[in-house]
Amino acid sequence: MTARVLVTGADGFIGSQLTEALVRAGQTVRAFVLYNSFNSWSWLDHCAPEVKGHFEVFAGDIRDPHGVRAAMKDCDAVLHLAALVAIPYSYHSADTYVDTNIKGGSRSRCCAHSTCTGPGKRSTFSFRPSRGRSRQAGKSASRILSRSGITST
Repeated sequence: MTARVLVTGADGFIGSQLTEALVRAGQTVRAFVLYNSFNSWSWLDHCAPEVKGHFEVFAGDIRDPHGVRAAMKDCDAVLHLAALVAIPYSYHSADTYVDTNIKGGSRSRCCAHSTCTGPGKRSTFSFRPSRGRSRQAGKSASRILSRSGITST
């Protein structure tokens, strides 16, 4: 059975590879990306040509509970990767990091609990990072998938 999977942080380095792997595994993917006025999807802009156009993009902000709830509508599972990582910026903008990394994660978990029903089956599969991307990122995305319980087709 194909699951509709929401990947938060899909525009990030590991999130983009996770999105690609899910699409290749036959899943229906909604990629949650941070909205910006340039309509850029960051790393997803560079995904493999055979994957482009085979996932839905939801542009929003993980800090906005209404957007998070809307993104999760009709999803069966959520893989939450949205986070800020730039350490120097966090020193003088700690509240932004708390709102995104802690509150955003908590909000995702609460919304997922009330709107998603996970598939319940677990399967593992591996994939190769595409277009010269880091093998470590590929391994991280593969571990996330294997622990998620999302079945591959």
